[in-house]
Amino acid sequence: MSKEQTPTPHIGAKYGEIADTVIMAGDPLRAKFMAETFLENPVLYNNVRGMLGYTGTYNGKRVSVQGHGMGIPSIGIYSYELFKFYDVERIIRVGSAGAFDADLHIGDLVFAMGACTDSEFGHQYDMPAKFAPIADFGMLQAAVKAADELGVNYKVGNVYASDVFYDESEAQKRWARFGVLAVEMESAALYINAAALGKKALTICTVSDHIFTHEATTAEEREKNFTDMMKVALSLL
Repeated sequence: MSKEQTPTPHIGAKYGEIADTVIMAGDPLRAKFMAETFLENPVLYNNVRGMLGYTGTYNGKRVSVQGHGMGIPSIGIYSYELFKFYDVERIIRVGSAGAFDADLHIGDLVFAMGACTDSEFGHQYDMPAKFAPIADFGMLQAAVKAADELGVNYKVGNVYASDVFYDESEAQKRWARFGVLAVEMESAALYINAAALGKKALTICTVSDHIFTHEATTAEEREKNFTDMMKVALSLL
């Protein structure tokens, strides 16, 4: 049904060139690193706006990896086009997050069971009240099991999908008080799109900095060193 609507304005692939499971990263260079490091015979299917996308195989299973850019509007566009026009069934976001929780440190994983947000992205669906965006439980359960087998440190819970990167308010302390684990900028839109289109989605983040202790990593470290979440994501194929 989608063949006539591809390529889309933002993705240059033809219908059929993208796998039914896509692992997405905000940084397209992280997607490139994943393709070159983990995939067999990766083929570039998208370079529109520099948002790199590749399809290859992992342990004989077909998978695509692609960048989605920064923020809810950007991932909202890319995930919608993948779900709606390329018949993608599952999107797994592998991103970075700023920790709120005192027990989280650089390199730990956060599994976003739910996504609080200050965005009005969901307003388009004219729901009678605020919709609570959540992950697909089956993928979440399998990802947690994979993390246990890898022996990595992680927490499962709520994240805050913010429209603001440089937040000068006191809002982050209030989110932390309510047990929200970390802040990132995309999961709410991904989960809302998945719910609206009958698809599955999961966000796995690596802690890149801590909002209150000021632990931090470099851009290069975020691009290339956060491989545990990539291994967990690939284990879901």
